[in-house]
Amino acid sequence: MTVETSPLPKNKRPFFLRRGPMENIATALIALGFLMLFQPFALVLYTWSLVTLLAGTVMFIIVSKFPE
Repeated sequence: MTVETSPLPKNKRPFFLRRGPMENIATALIALGFLMLFQPFALVLYTWSLVTLLAGTVMFIIVSKFPE
């Protein structure tokens, strides 16, 4: 009697080291920064909008260098 075992799956990278999901998160941060910048209601959101935009942009630049 022979027991067949399937090959082990390839080691996947952790979520925070995958290019696709992290690019989506960075894009969402950039979009959130724009929404915060152009909303007329809360000064706190306007105050933090540039920081959010820059964080998303820097994150996108870094993550776009990750391998597929």
